[in-house]
Amino acid sequence: MRIIVPIKQVPETSAVRLDEQTGTMIREGVEAIVNPLDLYAIELAIQLREQLGGEVVSISMGPPKAATSLREAVAMGCDRGVLLSDKAFAGSDTWATSYVLSEAIRRIGVFDLVICGERATDGDTGQVGPGIAAFLNLPVVTYVAKVDSVDNGTCRVRRRVEDGYELLEASLPVVLTVVKEIANPRLPTLRGKQRAKAGDIPVWDAELLNLQAGQTGLSGSPTRVVKIFKPKLARRCEKLNALDEQGVELAADRCVEFLRERNLL
Repeated sequence: MRIIVPIKQVPETSAVRLDEQTGTMIREGVEAIVNPLDLYAIELAIQLREQLGGEVVSISMGPPKAATSLREAVAMGCDRGVLLSDKAFAGSDTWATSYVLSEAIRRIGVFDLVICGERATDGDTGQVGPGIAAFLNLPVVTYVAKVDSVDNGTCRVRRRVEDGYELLEASLPVVLTVVKEIANPRLPTLRGKQRAKAGDIPVWDAELLNLQAGQTGLSGSPTRVVKIFKPKLARRCEKLNALDEQGVELAADRCVEFLRERNLL
């Protein structure tokens, strides 16, 4: 069994900044980590490999420094990682990102599962997993909370919904996006870190994937960010000092008047 886990390197949540001119995220000079929700996908993939055998391949699209996230995935237990990096990929929206990832998956070859995190903490769209499925023409199950079984060419899962769970069965290969309750991500071991440090992370670019100009990056992204701005919060307050009985009465009267002015009383 081969399981592919797309992961993303994201800025620390508190350090997310956006370029108001281009509408894209500023990543230079910002500490980056593995998208926290992707760790649950990695853990599930490793558990399934431990049960069923096979291989777990982690892929990531990003700048050269994203290789550190792939090494972390290998340190956790993934068998290998592949970095998709090219200046032509810069500024890709979820459509273009899904396209590049799907072409990389095709290049990897035969696989049984693609397991994604629920969403990335920087974009917060949850669109890439279903996008990969669309480009590969595969079934997709989102918000998976438990994988009951994978056998005889099918995958049976429990999907979290508002009022409980749905029990679904899908034919392999299939794309899954998972939620936090799927597993508890393990910590990298010393042996895993040593293997990750010594291992090679191949880099695939647009030419290797046979992607044409205009299919990726800003030019290949149908999403258009018209304007980005920080909302200005303006608050007007009226402070009443109720220091004695007369002050309390005046404050109470003013509160009643305030509510009546707004038809709340």
